[in-house]
Amino acid sequence: MDPKNFLLEVRANAKTLSRTIVLPDANDIRTVKAARIISNEGIARPILVGTESEILNISASENISLEGIEIVEPEKHAKFGEYTSIYHELRKKKGLTLEEATSVMQKPLFFGAMMVRQGAADGSVAGSLSTTGDVLRAGLQVIGMEPGNNTVSSFFVMVFPDRLFSFADCAVVPDPTVEQLADIAITTAANHKKLTGEEPRVAMLSFSTKGSAAHEKVEKIQQATLLAQKKQPSLLLDGELQFDAALLPSVGKKKAPGSAVAGYANVFIFPDLGAGNIGYKIAQRLGGAEAAGPIVQGLAKPAFDLSRGCSVEDIVNVTAMNAVIGAS
Repeated sequence: MDPKNFLLEVRANAKTLSRTIVLPDANDIRTVKAARIISNEGIARPILVGTESEILNISASENISLEGIEIVEPEKHAKFGEYTSIYHELRKKKGLTLEEATSVMQKPLFFGAMMVRQGAADGSVAGSLSTTGDVLRAGLQVIGMEPGNNTVSSFFVMVFPDRLFSFADCAVVPDPTVEQLADIAITTAANHKKLTGEEPRVAMLSFSTKGSAAHEKVEKIQQATLLAQKKQPSLLLDGELQFDAALLPSVGKKKAPGSAVAGYANVFIFPDLGAGNIGYKIAQRLGGAEAAGPIVQGLAKPAFDLSRGCSVEDIVNVTAMNAVIGAS
């Protein structure tokens, strides 16, 4: 895949898949505009979830045609009662009453997630109005976890003119455990391949390379590396590696001789959220990379989050990535 055309190629790939994506923050002009583009370009079949009269008012005020785009208002939907009952069943052991379940299912974010769970849609994209916490809560409570994975995390595809990298976790898990780091590494590797077509080479990052420093935080990365290798023995994954040893062949050869990853990594797993968030922003602001994401991963079906400062193009691109990852 040509890095310069990464997002265009993802959008072109999405067009071949005929996926249905719900957009629960539909009372936002950006979402309505994005739905029109998504539909026009055939990237997916968008479904706007929200109050129909408000969505229609927004579209009319901006002179945006919604012809061919489905609008779903939760309480008026034929399956509202069924979805409420399913949600109540899922959460009643937590003390949720049927009345409370009815109230939650009126929320577009949760109703959209239930549509995904029940197969009425293939994925969800929200966050222009909803908080990250609410997006993740709906995904976890309704869609549930991907089998074999116990960690919801996120990654960015960092698009440079000549190379593509995936950075994780940069937005969700503040201080991952050994088990969570292993899950993040395996899931990010799989999604990197789905989006870029590249064989993932995963570097478990640290301030140490192959025991050059002794510290409990280094031991944590070493343990996570061993666990990920045990879980996914065919995956090209190594650690612990400093960033330069992971990226540069000359440094990798010197610091980690014999490693199939050192010097050639394209997936970077940061030790914690502080490092990951700082790392991707340095690459973006100083390195000039385009940061595509954050892309939520680890759920049974894709439910992606957006920054509340996102643009219309961001919504379109994240929808395309949702379609590609969910179909792979």
